Amino acid sequence: MTSKALTVPAVALGTWAWGDSGEAGDGYFGSRLSGSGLREVVEKAQSSGFTLWDTAAVYGSGRSETVLAQALTGYDRSAYQLSTKFTPQIAGDGDDPVADMLAQSLDRMRTDHVDLYWIHNPADVARWTPLLIPLLKNGTVRHVGVSNHNMEEIALADRILGEAGFRVEAVQNHYSLLYRSSERAGILEYCREHDVRFFSYMVLEQGALTGRYSPSHPMPEGSSRAAVYNGILPQLQALTDRMGTIGEDRGASAADVATAWAVSKGTTPIIGVTKAGHIDGLVRARGIELADEEVAELEALADAADVDTRGFWEHEM
Repeated sequence: MTSKALTVPAVALGTWAWGDSGEAGDGYFGSRLSGSGLREVVEKAQSSGFTLWDTAAVYGSGRSETVLAQALTGYDRSAYQLSTKFTPQIAGDGDDPVADMLAQSLDRMRTDHVDLYWIHNPADVARWTPLLIPLLKNGTVRHVGVSNHNMEEIALADRILGEAGFRVEAVQNHYSLLYRSSERAGILEYCREHDVRFFSYMVLEQGALTGRYSPSHPMPEGSSRAAVYNGILPQLQALTDRMGTIGEDRGASAADVATAWAVSKGTTPIIGVTKAGHIDGLVRARGIELADEEVAELEALADAADVDTRGFWEHEM
């Protein structure tokens, strides 16, 4: 049976960008991340109570998991939680592709268990979900979540696990002020009613909701996020301006307000961190209590922007 109920910090830390090779332009964010820089991120995060690290076998083809383990060297395993994913699209063709991918992840992360293991995309729920049961039984997986699944797929996965005495304890979907499909589809409500933790990713829409970018100061040309977001920056201006004003009153940034909004909706945002300074923003966000009127106003401005930021990997919720 599941060891104990899943408990998580207010914000989880994403390491998608940690899979960058570090070569300029070769990696989703084109960043140059150094081992010492990421160690600094880990030290600041851990001491601030942000101890859940989210990665995936597919991030940088395993590089993210490897780099994360290096950055966590020396910390007691009980001092942090590891969240990683089985991605059906890269499954091998052995007898048990889920156990095989998990074994590789455990090896890269130098650990004997993951606290939270996700089915990354809903390729074939009935095929992949049963293969998690032996891993829950032997303790290499402590809790199971599903990512990018719609209501029907979540319920099916939960039913399959339930037959063995386990359950889906977490859902991880794209959820932001600009993209609230999981809320409209009733998934947030389902999670509240069934004590399932909802993790929101892309809360900052890859920087578009940080207030750092505007029509006069767009995202760096040539990056894949510039192609997605630069064209809609004019529509976002009223929203990001208002987020900035709400933040100013609290000594916080627009990005902190976006994160605080996701927390106020009862979700656990997964925020990508690549610099120690990012942790300061999460500490601020954790302390922000948005009034109901502020939440309503931000959502109205987001609706008025009328943009669709659904990722190419996502299906309709």
